[in-house]
Amino acid sequence: MGIYLVSADVEEWFGGAVAAALDEELARRGLPPQLPPAASVASFAPFEEKVMPPTDTFGALCREVLAPEEAAGLLDWTELVPVPFDGVIELPVPSTYGDRAVVFSAHRLLPLAERLAAVLELPEDLRRSGFRTMEVSSWFLDVAGEPDALAGRTGRWTRDLPAAFYAAMYLRAAQYCLRQGCPLTYC
Repeated sequence: MGIYLVSADVEEWFGGAVAAALDEELARRGLPPQLPPAASVASFAPFEEKVMPPTDTFGALCREVLAPEEAAGLLDWTELVPVPFDGVIELPVPSTYGDRAVVFSAHRLLPLAERLAAVLELPEDLRRSGFRTMEVSSWFLDVAGEPDALAGRTGRWTRDLPAAFYAAMYLRAAQYCLRQGCPLTYC
């Protein structure tokens, strides 16, 4: 059980209320609609990460490093899409965890996550993604279960594993969303 960040089922997403409301709002802003991902996306593993540690220190890191509107956008979204637009788009349709969907652009998330990763000095093995399901979650579970796992590792991230987890998860989520052209959502 728990909360997961997952790639949206393409058929369900594009036939759903969030996608329809998003397309209406994008049209109102003079932007093109979100297009379904290419058929080749089906051959890639779906994105899935379990939201595990508390977000307190990650929120504090966002407020330290990012402008207030950047931090608010990064911390408040419920749907991530591969469509470029500024800010967040609040839609009057329910999300999995609330009475409204808050949509954020992966084009905006990626540079924010990259900045957080740089401040935390995340190692390269956490910045790059092989796009394996539960890759970040498994990595951090392995580190937490192995007392000597951080021996010889340096960087601010080693002193704040919860913030490092979310920085790595959001970085990889944005990379996946943009590379695959597939929305992500919480479930």
